[in-house]
Amino acid sequence: MAAVLPLSAHTRRRSAAPGYAPRIRIGDELVQAGALNEARLRDALEDQKLQDQKLGRILLANRFISDEDLLDALSRQSGLGRIDLNESPCEPGLFRHIDPYLCLRLEAAPWRVVGDKLVVAIGNPEVSEDVTAAFASDLHQIRFALAKPADIRETIIANCSGRMGLDAKIRCPEALSCRLWTRKTQGSLWLRMVGLAIIGVSALSPLHALQVLMLWILVANSATMVLRLVALFTRATRPSSDIAPENVARLDPRVKLPRVSILVPLFREEAVAESLLAALGAMDYPAPLLDIKLVLEEDDEKTLAAVAHADLLPTVEVLIVPNDGLKTKPRAMNYALPFCVGEIVGIYDAEDRPEPDQIRKVVDHLRSAPRDVACVQGFLDFYNPRENWIARCFTLEYAIWFRVILLGVQRLGIPIPLGGTTVFFRRDILERIGGWDAHNVTEDADLGMRLARFGYRCEMVETETMEEANYRLLPWIKQRSRWLKGYAVTWTTHMRTPRALLRDLGWRGFLGFQVLFLGALTSYLSLPLFWVIWVGATGLDMSFWQTFPRGILVAFVVSMVLGQIIMLVSAMIAARDIKRLYLIPWIPCLLAYWPLGAIAAYRAVGEIFSRPSYWHKTEHGRSVDPAPVSAVPKQRFKPRIVWPLSEGGSQTPD
Repeated sequence: MAAVLPLSAHTRRRSAAPGYAPRIRIGDELVQAGALNEARLRDALEDQKLQDQKLGRILLANRFISDEDLLDALSRQSGLGRIDLNESPCEPGLFRHIDPYLCLRLEAAPWRVVGDKLVVAIGNPEVSEDVTAAFASDLHQIRFALAKPADIRETIIANCSGRMGLDAKIRCPEALSCRLWTRKTQGSLWLRMVGLAIIGVSALSPLHALQVLMLWILVANSATMVLRLVALFTRATRPSSDIAPENVARLDPRVKLPRVSILVPLFREEAVAESLLAALGAMDYPAPLLDIKLVLEEDDEKTLAAVAHADLLPTVEVLIVPNDGLKTKPRAMNYALPFCVGEIVGIYDAEDRPEPDQIRKVVDHLRSAPRDVACVQGFLDFYNPRENWIARCFTLEYAIWFRVILLGVQRLGIPIPLGGTTVFFRRDILERIGGWDAHNVTEDADLGMRLARFGYRCEMVETETMEEANYRLLPWIKQRSRWLKGYAVTWTTHMRTPRALLRDLGWRGFLGFQVLFLGALTSYLSLPLFWVIWVGATGLDMSFWQTFPRGILVAFVVSMVLGQIIMLVSAMIAARDIKRLYLIPWIPCLLAYWPLGAIAAYRAVGEIFSRPSYWHKTEHGRSVDPAPVSAVPKQRFKPRIVWPLSEGGSQTPD
């Protein structure tokens, strides 16, 4: 057992015994010191029976004590001295050969070398044995001092943010990441060569190229149509309780609830910061078990200012992602993932308004599901569909995707392309497969395929999150071009080794992958050709029209007509499912809505060659939520935001 820190000028003087052998329980220690009354202690102990959490954290989350009260009690209980890492920072250079991720897990940081002794700051005396094993050295004996866990994390950030920021870019395994081919020296050059080859062949024999293109579009459109038909059939025949909460095996109410970490990446989201914090405060899950990370970019001054002046719940922590040439949501989440403490990790966007009981439903589903269910995803809907016709079509499109297609995909056993929000993972599995691909602008869809390649499944869970529909024309096109660019990047990345992909996914998953990704791209890119063929089919004389076999022409026209009918039926079913029957008269507007996707698709093709990892940011907060979340209590803590520096130290904004 490790010895304790000897008395020094940097510690508060306490009598110390070797090792950690508490003489009195921490709750009793707090009561004796007058920091806690017995009634609140009894309440916290009752809560602890059903929560996988330490008593001190329960007391802090419920605002029964302060972090100063807890640290003083731990110091008296263990006999360890205290240090203030803000007044006495760590000695420079001590982190040079230290694993920062291990430090985060242990809540420990090397502080000083005193003679032949390495003094380590810890947040909890219970980790002393693990820290001794981790920091063991032939040169130094290990001694301990207590410090606030938040200060320890800030110290780790200040000394290791550069390394951790770089790690966030390459966390995804290289063989499954798009970072190689998106480099100008490799991926972009290869793409340009393929593009030039296609243009050259088309120029030499345009008629044959058009025939091949038409045949491919026919195959892709038919495959997409079949998938929608199957989805509709499974939607009509599945039991109504197929994904309902009552169909999930209920856990024993005496089983302790797990900790859940929530990542909320924010970039230029100052307009929705206040409503976001209200939504997080309204979650119906024990506060001590929530670990909420607001993840901000270092140069996002407006959002930083909005958060710095906000009142935050004690379960909310602000993480600042260090500046880098790559500024994407997946890189920010990779940076924040090691700071999470929950066994479940969820993602929310800034404008999200989740159902208050959503986390309980997720926990029930994941803890009762087989171990290979690594992820669950909720449904998305919008609170502003009446904004204009684009918002109405956007709402219908999402309803079709979530309420019809994804349910059919799940029933067919095809890997689900995940959404970027209201998605929850088993944390150990997420870490095992390498987190998110920081260079992919649709990291969610890519991660769904990567989970499947590692042998895991994703399931839909019956819970809903409200968002703001993107209803302005240019932002809509930019957002859709990012999605389609990401689909193209994801398809190219996983198809680098088709045989390995087939082996990992099986024939069903492999074909489903082609339909979901390549089919989606083809449907948008082929829209101009569809219009030309419609003109020819209606009788306009076109010389090239006569060169096509009549059977192919008939099949093409039939597939186009059937495809539109299936889409319209899907939209009506989806509108009924989301209880928005007033959207049904607007369904024909989808015929004018899809051409916007064609514009976005051709923009995406251009960006694949020029800037494949550029992230088009969609602004939020321009539409008012008609049913805002009720206000949260005001007894909160002011956040201390630590800015990452490459050479140690910390700064606090004015």
